[in-house]
Amino acid sequence: MIEIALLPNRAVLEIAGEDRVSFLQGLVSNDVAKVGPGRAIWAALLTAQGKWLADFFILADADRLLLDVEETHRDLLIKLLTRYRLRAKVTFSRLDLPVYAAWPTNDGSTPDTPLQAPDPRLPEAGWRILGDVTPTTTDAAYDTHRLALGLPDGSRDLESEKSTLVESGFDELHGIDWAKGCYMGQELTARTKYRGLVKRRLVAVTVEGPLPPAGTPIFDGDLECGTIRSGRQNDGKGRALATLRLDAIRAKTLTCAEATLTPAPSPWLSPSLQEKLPA
Repeated sequence: MIEIALLPNRAVLEIAGEDRVSFLQGLVSNDVAKVGPGRAIWAALLTAQGKWLADFFILADADRLLLDVEETHRDLLIKLLTRYRLRAKVTFSRLDLPVYAAWPTNDGSTPDTPLQAPDPRLPEAGWRILGDVTPTTTDAAYDTHRLALGLPDGSRDLESEKSTLVESGFDELHGIDWAKGCYMGQELTARTKYRGLVKRRLVAVTVEGPLPPAGTPIFDGDLECGTIRSGRQNDGKGRALATLRLDAIRAKTLTCAEATLTPAPSPWLSPSLQEKLPA
C-alpha cells in the first residue's frame, strides 16, 4: 500500500530554456546534470558565505526543469535566479501544479503517476509527485513520517543565512555533490566538511510534555545548547528536530520550556557523529 498526501505548503517553479541545466549547475549544491525522467535531486541555494537560503527538489519534464519548493520561497527564488541570469537563455515561470508526497507502508509498490521521482534523500522517504493524484491521507501524516526519518523541512528546520548544509544533514542525505564544479557557497561548504568545523547538528529528538514553539532554547542543565525546530505531538509525546551542540547529543535528557527532550539521532547520520553518541 502507498500513502499519498497533498503538501499545501509546496509549489512548483519551472525553469526552461536551452541553458537551464548549465545555468542552475553553477548555482546549486547538487549536480543538475543527474536529473532525468524519474530521477530527481535535492539541492540548495546558498549565500556566497555558504549559508542556506532555500532548498528544493529538481525534477525533469521534457525540455524543462521543475523545482518542488516551499511556496513561500518560490518568489524569492525567482528574484535571486533572475539576478544571476545575465545572458543565460533561461525563463522562470510559476506553475499551478500541486505537490504530493507518497511513501510505502508495506508492499513495496510504487505510485503510478507520470511526473514523479523517488525522494533522493532516503529510500524510506518515498516519492515526490507533481500534478493531480488522489490523496489517501493528510499532510500531517506525511509530517509524522518525515519526522520519524529525521528529515529536515526547509525553513521549518533551517535558518536563513545562518544554517550550513553539513550541519543540516545535506551530506548524508545526498543534497551535495562534492565532485561537481563550483557553485555559490561551494568553497565554504567544502571547508566546513574537510576541516571539521561543524559545531552543531540538526538531529531528531523525542518530546515529552507540551511541544515548544520552533526557536525555543534547549538546555543541558543550566547551559543553553540549542534550539528546537519543527515537531509534532500526540497525547503529550512527540518527535521533533532540534539544532544541538555536538556535546549535547550525548545527553540523556534535555529541557526545552516545559518539555523534556531525548536526543534520538537518525541511523543515516555519519559514522563520525555516531561515535559521539552515548553507548
